[in-house]
Amino acid sequence: MAEIRAEEPASTISKTFLIKPKLKSKPRSLPQTPESKYWSSFKSTKIPNLVSSISSLSFSPSPPHLFAAAYSASVSLFSPLSLSDGDVSPSSTISSFSDVVSSISFRNDGLLLAASDLSGLVQVFDVKTRTPLRRLRSHTRPVRFVKYPVLDKLHLLSGGDDAVVKFWDVAGESVVLDLMGHKDYVRCCDCSPVSPDLFVTGSYDHTVKVWDVRVENSRSVLEVNHGKPVEDVIYLPSGGLIATAGGNSVKIWDLIGGGRMVYSMEGHNKTVTSICVGRVRKENDGAESMEDRILSVGLDGYMKVFDFGNMKVTHSMRFPAPLMSVSFSPDCRTRVIGTSNGIIFAGRRKGKENVESGRVGNVLGFESISESERRVLKPTYFRYFHRGQSEKPTEGDYLVMRNKKIKLAEHDKLLKKFRHKDALVSVLSRKNRENVVAVMEELVARKKLLKCVSNLDSDELGLLLTFLSKNATMPRYSSLLMGLTKKVIEMRVEDIRNSDALKGHIRNLKRSIEEELRIQHSLQEIQALGTSRASSVNLFSGLGNLHLPSLQTSLTPAALLTSASLILMFGNKSRMAFVNFF
Repeated sequence: MAEIRAEEPASTISKTFLIKPKLKSKPRSLPQTPESKYWSSFKSTKIPNLVSSISSLSFSPSPPHLFAAAYSASVSLFSPLSLSDGDVSPSSTISSFSDVVSSISFRNDGLLLAASDLSGLVQVFDVKTRTPLRRLRSHTRPVRFVKYPVLDKLHLLSGGDDAVVKFWDVAGESVVLDLMGHKDYVRCCDCSPVSPDLFVTGSYDHTVKVWDVRVENSRSVLEVNHGKPVEDVIYLPSGGLIATAGGNSVKIWDLIGGGRMVYSMEGHNKTVTSICVGRVRKENDGAESMEDRILSVGLDGYMKVFDFGNMKVTHSMRFPAPLMSVSFSPDCRTRVIGTSNGIIFAGRRKGKENVESGRVGNVLGFESISESERRVLKPTYFRYFHRGQSEKPTEGDYLVMRNKKIKLAEHDKLLKKFRHKDALVSVLSRKNRENVVAVMEELVARKKLLKCVSNLDSDELGLLLTFLSKNATMPRYSSLLMGLTKKVIEMRVEDIRNSDALKGHIRNLKRSIEEELRIQHSLQEIQALGTSRASSVNLFSGLGNLHLPSLQTSLTPAALLTSASLILMFGNKSRMAFVNFF
């Protein structure tokens, strides 16, 4: 019985407490924010086979915003427009370097490109021809950065492993200032967007220094300590804040507040190698606003987007290799990222482009910078008075309308220059009868038509006779062309007899006139049938002596004039004159 009692509870427990199967955990999927949708709208294109690490990327400030990539001992230029078509080949390549290229920078007009290499040489190239224009050599160690000031076309900044920052006069190939203050390698630099005299440099001695070229003793005007070797530094668009990258953090500093640190973003797991500023246009409660972001890339393979207005990371993207450089186009359409294994990940914004107007379609509430900058202009801004024709007037603006310039035809231009013969030949070669007659009437008004006819050579005279043979019998133009035909034959009779080609044109003219005479005779016969057949025969027997008032026909005035001109000009005597030519 004890054994039975021991078994009963066991069976009861097995029936009462059933073992539930393990449920699969649901995947965590966070809802996608408008910010994430915007960064996801970049269509990624992979540009491979660039040999080595992409040390530097830079966009041209002028449309269509070419971007340059520095790798190994070469610099390649790419067109962002070709990325939409899947073309990843460079438009041009500069290979005149003796060592690895470390940094590149476009001038603010996009016409010149400066590049530095590890041999200590800085070169300036013409972007279109790729011709080296200047060779600046003064550094004793490898040069790590080169930078054109935003508001200055004549000077250049460079720095490197000799811990010296040099301010160059590019035209004279000479050093204006040697700025010494760093105690270790100088790795990065950026220039102020509001002043041509201010710039900031970062070094492996953990310090970031602000320089002013107007200071006589060549000492820095401000210094902050990042706490780690500084890999990159940028000015934020306001000009009063800077962002520094070093270690696994990106820090924001307030220069106006004396170098106070505003925030430290530590979202990367490894060293942050490069940062840049990107701009987006957002809609908040129906109001549009421009917002700036900091794009950072690091050796952990992540690109992170940092909203320094709200102090938070708004987007993160993973790439399959350590990232070395990042850049964002001025028109907010292209984003490029360089890796350590020689691959560029270029992102192009999705959406239709309107190249003619320079505007970009609104994608998910974001638009291009160019449109936003036009909209926020105010009458208190200097740029307000340099707006283009595409600007829409606002309420209160006084519009000054200007008539569009009329595009003149070639014969009209020649007439304005009083080249009458050239105008006549030009319009005859175009074979537009309305224009030809208009030019002839203008030459009649200027009393130059017969002079032009007398100066025509054989080929030009052939053009005129061809036109007359086709159009002289048209009632609309017969009043002018029949008289001109008679004058041409009288003035150029010797030339016509000596040229077989001109005789052929006269034959064609004869056929068209005979056909017109036959038509006129038929019309007059039809009219004469109503009165008497005999009077009709007498009428045509005396065509040579027929007078214009005796014609009582139902023809139009132009047809009557044509008939009278033909009969008067090509009566019995004129017919005999035609026969004598052949």
